[in-house]
Amino acid sequence: MTELSFDKNGLIPAIVQDHQSKQVLTLAYMNEESLNKTMETGETWFYSRSRQELWHKGATSGNTQKVNEIRYDCDQDALVILAEPAGPACHKGDYSCFSETLWTAGDVNSPADALEKENSSSTDQQDRFAIFNELESVIAAREAERPEGSYTTYLFEEGVDKILKKVGEEASEVIIAAKNRDKEELTWESADLLYHWLVLLREQNLPIDDVLRRLADRHSGKK
Repeated sequence: MTELSFDKNGLIPAIVQDHQSKQVLTLAYMNEESLNKTMETGETWFYSRSRQELWHKGATSGNTQKVNEIRYDCDQDALVILAEPAGPACHKGDYSCFSETLWTAGDVNSPADALEKENSSSTDQQDRFAIFNELESVIAAREAERPEGSYTTYLFEEGVDKILKKVGEEASEVIIAAKNRDKEELTWESADLLYHWLVLLREQNLPIDDVLRRLADRHSGKK
């Protein structure tokens, strides 16, 4: 095993990240034993600093985390764990423990900030494809938390057949709108198709990054 740098208490911080949405789920600590058990079982094990004992994430709640990859930083004193969550990561029932916002780049805290914000266009400030990242995170949260009354929850509860049916229906609507040369209808139906496609990717445990990577490979001439 790579020589990792544990602290004086024999611990190393481990950031758990959803391997699909890339959302940070939680920050916990591991000792050498819990790290070994994580690699042996393929599910996350941590060391509780308060209870001073090992704990298997989801052993009681069922909200386990299947590990896809474990990375370490350049100083070898921190870990990032890419995992597939089987439910909420937070003990409060939230998809991620990091659900509260302290500050965002859009906050105006000084005259200089205000001037910069005034002189910047919304197009320059916002990634035109940021909505995909946001939707992917929201869909992942809906799958984990299953809030009542949510249409996304309904789709996950109904299962893959229902999701596939909706993808097929929306694809047909896109074809009809295009055939009718109706741009407004095509815009709406395309948005519906993309949303259901993202739900399908989540259900199939397929990161959108894999799709984008395949597109990039094709563009560059790779097979």
